[in-house]
Amino acid sequence: MDRRIFPLALGALGIGTTEFVIMGLLPDVAKSLNISIPQAGHLISSYAFGVVVGAPVLIAFAAKYPPKKILSYLMIAFVIFNGLSALVNDYYTMMIVRFLSGLPHGAFFGVGTVVATRLAKPGKQAQSIAMMFTGLTLANLAMVPFVTWLGHQLSWRYAFGVVSVLGLLTLISLKFLLPYMDSLRTTTLKDELEFFKSAKAWHIIAITGIGFGGLFAWFSYITPLMTTVSRFDKDFIAYIMVLAGAGMVIGNFLGGVMADKMRPALAASILLTAMILALICVFFFSENQSVSLVLTFVCGALSMAVGTPVNIIMLRSAKNSEMMAAAFMQAAFNVGNSLGAFFGGLPLEFGLSYSYPSLVGAGLAGIGLLLCLAFMKKYKPVI
Repeated sequence: MDRRIFPLALGALGIGTTEFVIMGLLPDVAKSLNISIPQAGHLISSYAFGVVVGAPVLIAFAAKYPPKKILSYLMIAFVIFNGLSALVNDYYTMMIVRFLSGLPHGAFFGVGTVVATRLAKPGKQAQSIAMMFTGLTLANLAMVPFVTWLGHQLSWRYAFGVVSVLGLLTLISLKFLLPYMDSLRTTTLKDELEFFKSAKAWHIIAITGIGFGGLFAWFSYITPLMTTVSRFDKDFIAYIMVLAGAGMVIGNFLGGVMADKMRPALAASILLTAMILALICVFFFSENQSVSLVLTFVCGALSMAVGTPVNIIMLRSAKNSEMMAAAFMQAAFNVGNSLGAFFGGLPLEFGLSYSYPSLVGAGLAGIGLLLCLAFMKKYKPVI
C-alpha cells in the first residue's frame, strides 16, 4: 500500500468498526439499554442519519481548507463522540450520540476519496479508492469480529473505546504520513452545488441509497439471523463476522478492478444482480448452516464490490465538484444504511422471522438495479 494512502485506510478502519460493530452487538446493546432488538436497530439508522447530514454540510464549510487539516479535525470529532458512545446509559441519549458520531464519517470519506484519486497513478483511480476502502474491509475482517468478541465477553462499551483509540492512531498517521495539499476546492461552493440541480446527480444518489439498502437490510440483523434461524451459538458470531469481512476484502478488490476494466455502470449492474440473487438465497436457505456461511461470505463480497463502481460513476459525472460529490455519495450510502435497517426491521415488528429482512433487501437491491439499468440507457455515451 502507498504509505500516503495509509492514514486514509486507517481512518476507514476506525469508521468501519464503529459503523458495523453495533450490528454484531445488537442484542447486547438492546439488553443493556432495556429496549427491543428492532429499537436497537434504530441506533444504526441514527448513525446513518448523522452521516447523511454531516457529509455535505461539513464539506461545504470545510472544503476551502487543506485536506490534511480537514481530515484531522474530523478525526478529533470522531474520537470524542465515539468515546461518549461508550459512556451513555439510556436509549435516547445514545440515539443523539450515535447521530453525532456519524457526522464526521461522510466528510472524511468525501475528502479522502478525492485525495486518493489525486495521489493515484493514471488509470488507477478506482484501485486507489479501493485501497483507501481496504481499511473498511479490514474492519469487517478483523476489527469488528475482535470488538464483537470483546463486547460479548466484557461489555459492548469496550467496542467504542477501541474505536476511539483507532481514531487517535489515525490522527498521528495523518500528521506524519499524509502529504500537504492545497485546498481541493477549484470552484465556488455555489458552482459545486450546480451539479446537484441536475437529474443525473440524483439518479446516481438514488441508485446508491436504494441499492445499498438491500445490503443493510440483511447485515443490520445478521446476528439474530444467525442465532435464531441458522441456530449458531452466540459465541460463534465473531467468527461469522470474520467470514463476512473476508468476503468484503475480496469484494473490495474485485470492485476496483471491474470499475477500471469496464464501464462502471455495467459493473454496478452486474454486482447488483448478483446481490439480489444472494439475498433471495439467504431468505430460502439460512436454516442450513453450511449454506448460510457461504452466503455470508458472498453477500459480504458483493456489498463492498458495488461501492467503487458507483463512486467512480459519480466522480466522472461531477467534474469540478468531486469532493462535494464524494460527500453526497457517503450520504447516499448511509441513506441505504438507514433504509435497510428500518425496512428490514418492519417484518420483525409483525412477528416474522429474521430471514425476512434479506427478502426486503432483495427488493431494495432490485429497485437499485432497475435504476442503474435506466441510467446506463440514458447516459450510455458518457458512463
